[in-house]
Amino acid sequence: MVNYFFLDNKVVKMETGNSSVSPNIFWIDLINPTEEEIHQVERDFRVELFTKQESEEIESSSKYVETEDEIGINLNFLIPENNTFSNEPVSFILKDKILITQRSHEFRSFSETYRKLRAIKPVDGEDIFLTILETRIDYDADLIEHITDKISEISKQMIGDKDPNRELLLKITTLQETTIAIRENIVEKQRILSSMLKSKMFPKEDYENMRIMIKDVGSLLDHTSFNFERLEFLQNTFLGLVDMEQNRVIKIFTVVTVIFMPPTLIASAYGMNFKFMPELDEIWGYPFAVLLMILSSAMTLLFFRRKKWL
Repeated sequence: MVNYFFLDNKVVKMETGNSSVSPNIFWIDLINPTEEEIHQVERDFRVELFTKQESEEIESSSKYVETEDEIGINLNFLIPENNTFSNEPVSFILKDKILITQRSHEFRSFSETYRKLRAIKPVDGEDIFLTILETRIDYDADLIEHITDKISEISKQMIGDKDPNRELLLKITTLQETTIAIRENIVEKQRILSSMLKSKMFPKEDYENMRIMIKDVGSLLDHTSFNFERLEFLQNTFLGLVDMEQNRVIKIFTVVTVIFMPPTLIASAYGMNFKFMPELDEIWGYPFAVLLMILSSAMTLLFFRRKKWL
């Protein structure tokens, strides 16, 4: 599907699948386009769109390409997937004041931009691109805030839970992976914005807006670093609690073993097959041995308590 946005008496309008609606087109949005739609846009607007392989390139040189009359940008947008996020490439081409976007998913940044079109009153495709980028940065801020709330929930759960379980550690690990993905995504935007500031194709009045976005991105990076440090602290705390629980269990086993060592020694002594053992022939021999074992265990237990090992 291809949506064409154009100005008609300073009013923003949209037409689907018809590139000849108006000479005042400023934005072409391709969503899962067919080969025929791609060829039509390339033919009508004399532009070469990115292939899927080019959009997914990870090299920095492939993320921002500028020529004399065109800027090509490839960005990764985060989409939710199995309690975490995965990257989905979105391509942007700016040529002759027209923005061409290629994507295969419906992103909130684009739907929000659709909604804002009448309010922002765009003049050209550069205004739309900056609006999409600004909306995406706001969405990243919401994601980071959501993760911060999740971290606070885990922290409270860890304080109230006397028996930390495996699920808690998995939650921490998942949030760490999500935080790393968001950080990489934000760093990518920071590089793109820095490259845009060096470009001469953007109007000077847009530079201040781009500088503000770079500052916003920088503050988001600081926040992600803080969240990652908190997650590392929670992970270390969890492992410390697990170690303490294991030490407590081992301590109990050790104490029980030591308490039963004296009775075992006494029983072993009376179990030896010597001919002359006076107590064996006495009536009080058995009760004496049992009492001796009880007293030895009690004295050992009392010794542990006095040493405050229990």
